[in-house]
Amino acid sequence: MDYKKLIREVPDFPKPGILFYDITTLLKDAQAFRAIQEEMCHRYRDQRISKVIGIESRGFILGSTLAYQLGAGFVPMRKPGKLPANTFEVKYNLEYGSNSLAVHRDAVAMGERVLIVDDLLATGGTAAAAVYLTRQLGAEIVGLVVLVELLGLKGRDKLEDCPVHSMITYA
Repeated sequence: MDYKKLIREVPDFPKPGILFYDITTLLKDAQAFRAIQEEMCHRYRDQRISKVIGIESRGFILGSTLAYQLGAGFVPMRKPGKLPANTFEVKYNLEYGSNSLAVHRDAVAMGERVLIVDDLLATGGTAAAAVYLTRQLGAEIVGLVVLVELLGLKGRDKLEDCPVHSMITYA
């Protein structure tokens, strides 16, 4: 299946000069959504993953269904102020600004095998922050899986010792 045909490209969003890859057009296609989830699950089925960490917000969509298929727990990694208990937080840079991520301190037990999931890997700021927070929890990171990777922005270069798998790539 050619997933790229199902992704809408929106120029100048969220600001001028940014080309936004809108995955909602892929997600609304039942056959494509099922196929992409099955491909992700197949790749990690035998990896003994105990938790899937989904990065806010589209990582929640992909990560929660993947956790269900893998028989793993799901952990939301959110913007600060959205989680009610004690958290670890980190600030990071984006291609068009900065942001922060937070995760509950008790979300993952020491040594648990986790998979991090997000919709997009661009400059790598969000992914690097998620890897950092996951390591703060003491987890063993099996990998990071993203729906879309923008190869030209070299985001995976910021992810030391973290295997990255992209379902769809753009140059």
